[in-house]
Amino acid sequence: MKEGQEAIYYITADTLAAAKSSPQLEIFRKKGIEVLLLVDRVDEWMLAHLFEFDGKPLQSVAKGAVDLGKLQDEEEKKQVEQAAEAFKPILERLKEALKDRAKDVRVTTRLVDSPACLVVDEGDISGHLARMLKQAGQDAPKAKPILEVNAEHALVKRLDASSHFDDRRTSSSTRHCSPKAARWRIRVPT
Repeated sequence: MKEGQEAIYYITADTLAAAKSSPQLEIFRKKGIEVLLLVDRVDEWMLAHLFEFDGKPLQSVAKGAVDLGKLQDEEEKKQVEQAAEAFKPILERLKEALKDRAKDVRVTTRLVDSPACLVVDEGDISGHLARMLKQAGQDAPKAKPILEVNAEHALVKRLDASSHFDDRRTSSSTRHCSPKAARWRIRVPT
């Protein structure tokens, strides 16, 4: 473990390839922080009962807000706060557009290269566990995900700068999409 690391981070997934390619690992790769990649079905059940190991808490990289503690300096935290403040209007528009599908929309520290990712709230079950329950024929508790956007990504900046962001009208380019897919988009001028 990296010096100053206060938690053991993990991610659960169906396959090793899915775990390795998860966008939620980007900040951990950038900082050289080790993350356990858990791909066995029993891992989700084990984590429901195992909260710490060797005095270090276990923390999912796909749940709640990322708190790297001493591994994240004050400058990075300030930048995120400033980005969240500057992005407030677009976050509000996204929240309104996704109100039925997402619990919240927020700026993230988790992403480096990707424009956005979905996470679940700290108390909710993971998306992986919900999929496993559905595959087993059991009902999974309904939990809306949280959309986290990378304010530094070019696509997100373009969305912020676009005068064509429209969550109320449909254009000819979305007539063939499902109603869910047409909820929000960037319209490209013709």
